[in-house]
Amino acid sequence: MISRSKEFSKNSANVAKLYKKEEERKKVMEEEEEDDTFEDAVCTTTPAKINTPLSVITEAFEDLADLLKPASSVEEDGLRLDAFCGACTHVAILFSCLGFAFKFAEMEYVSKVKDLVEASKTFDTLQNILDLDVEKETVKTPGSHSRNLRRVRQGLDLIRAIFEQFLMTDEYSLKDAATTAYTEVCAPFHTWAVRTAVYAGMYTLPTRDQLLLRLNETDQSVEKNMRRYMEASRPIIEYIDKLYIERNITLDW
Repeated sequence: MISRSKEFSKNSANVAKLYKKEEERKKVMEEEEEDDTFEDAVCTTTPAKINTPLSVITEAFEDLADLLKPASSVEEDGLRLDAFCGACTHVAILFSCLGFAFKFAEMEYVSKVKDLVEASKTFDTLQNILDLDVEKETVKTPGSHSRNLRRVRQGLDLIRAIFEQFLMTDEYSLKDAATTAYTEVCAPFHTWAVRTAVYAGMYTLPTRDQLLLRLNETDQSVEKNMRRYMEASRPIIEYIDKLYIERNITLDW
């Protein structure tokens, strides 16, 4: 009888120990679940930043625009050609997203930027290439660095104008917005044949939703990034125009 009592007490003690261990295990699991819940909450409230083609371009031009602010070295030394080309190289993808209608603009823009990238291995600043062409009287000569710089500047302004028109309307088709932008910025300097081809190609433009998909943007993010590009590119465009004007070079070409 005493033996059975001892055995019962021993079993009760073992059960108590197992119960205690189970309670401790449950407590650990609950703490781990709370940690997971906290991590999920952090991930939900602070999502990782997504770099879209447009945001990359915008950031590049904001960095470039910062170099033009007062008290910067650019005011005295001039804007470095390699830095300028670094930002401009990204813009080609925007022409690509617009499709066939701006294929000519894309080809011309890409070739001119490549020329300036090559020139940056020899020339330090935008002023350097202009001053040399002024000295040689080749500013407007086809293939000159100064002429190519002028065409790249028009490409930047065309994208700015397209963005401006894009944000002024909610129309499904981009035809009217793109036509207005092209007519304002590039048409006066293109031949009749080029103008005709571009206007005909406007019917092949992507829809508004298709463009957002190609840019990996939403209605909200695309407006924000387009406005950022417009604001950042404007002082750069004005800076280039000023370089020509200061050297008594008209801008009607």
